[in-house]
Amino acid sequence: MCDYSLHAMASRPAKVGETLVTTTFPRTSTRGFAAEGEPGVAVCLLPGTELAFEQDVKHDGGWIWTRTASFRVAKFGVVEPNVPYRHHDAIEFPDGSNVLVTLLVEGQRATVLQLPVVHQISGRTTKAEEYGSTPAAAASAAGRSCEVPAMPSGVSATKPEASVTFCR
Repeated sequence: MCDYSLHAMASRPAKVGETLVTTTFPRTSTRGFAAEGEPGVAVCLLPGTELAFEQDVKHDGGWIWTRTASFRVAKFGVVEPNVPYRHHDAIEFPDGSNVLVTLLVEGQRATVLQLPVVHQISGRTTKAEEYGSTPAAAASAAGRSCEVPAMPSGVSATKPEASVTFCR
């Protein structure tokens, strides 16, 4: 993701293994990540992206002071996404503390260690998906018959173990 204030900037997704640099982007007061050779292009991270910084992470602590976290690894995330008109992009340290990306000191280098798993839906469908997700629906679509056995005493129809179907 890229913070709301970077939506007018050129951007691209992060790649595993690339080195990013914390940057203040032109015509904004927002800091974010850019690739080493592309200082004007915001590199957008998905929540869960893991980063390894070259040194302990430094961030603005207020007015003119900077703070140094005692961590070199962090996971990208989003804080308070439902609050409009504020920065949401943040990094989370192993102790659970967060720092907004826009507060990171400029010029820090970080390597993208790992991107989060994104589930993609296959273009291929099965008979069960075409005709319904139940075994009975799939069997019916295939021209077979099914029967649901009587419930044994003490088993409720709402319990997961009760959803057994026999198809021929």
